Amino acid sequence: MSEKLIVKCPTCRTEVIWDESSPYRPFCCKRCQLIDLGEWAAEEKRIPSQSESNDSDEWSEMPEQDPKPFN
Repeated sequence: MSEKLIVKCPTCRTEVIWDESSPYRPFCCKRCQLIDLGEWAAEEKRIPSQSESNDSDEWSEMPEQDPKPFN
């Protein structure tokens, strides 16, 4: 039998066995899973990017007007 992989819960650092007996893996429980989800939703966590600028900075609210009418 192979050794079981043990990881730490990203929220509370409790050790979790990585297999079917841990339905919330890598989290230890539903509570830790929801805490993590809430942090992402509140934008407390983010995936680092090479650029610090916001992609939406380049978007405009109104499309540019074409100076030539369609004929």
